[in-house]
Amino acid sequence: MPQKDAITETITQITDRVGRAQGIEPVEVEVLGGGKSRVVRIYIDKPQGVTHADCEFISQQVGTILDVEDVIPGGSYTLEVSSPGVERKLTKPTDFQRFVGQKAKVVLREPVENQKSWIGTLKAFEDNLITLEPTEGKSVQFSFDQVQKANLKFEW
Repeated sequence: MPQKDAITETITQITDRVGRAQGIEPVEVEVLGGGKSRVVRIYIDKPQGVTHADCEFISQQVGTILDVEDVIPGGSYTLEVSSPGVERKLTKPTDFQRFVGQKAKVVLREPVENQKSWIGTLKAFEDNLITLEPTEGKSVQFSFDQVQKANLKFEW
């Protein structure tokens, strides 16, 4: 899927360029399906939270650029723009820095202390090193490169 990865990267770059002035950042871009049932899904975020107007702005601006630059092969697609939700993915180092103090679930590529899946409070992110506190007074550290997937955990 190299072509799909290139399209996804192009859409991410366009979304970043369009949203930067409004403090809006792309969190994730998905290109799903094919033919007339193709869906382009863009998840956006900003520090004070995403509004309906933010989604509308990105949809209109990015949608226009995608059409003018003919980024999506086949021409026909549905564009969806939304917030990543309360349990958003953490994919970049800046995500871990931004959400220090929040509860997160992190799945590692290799076990740390015989465990690959950790849930706890993000205590720090420095020099590519994540510090997570699974229980009060206990902390574990691992490098950003060890993270297979991570997301915030909302406390219901």
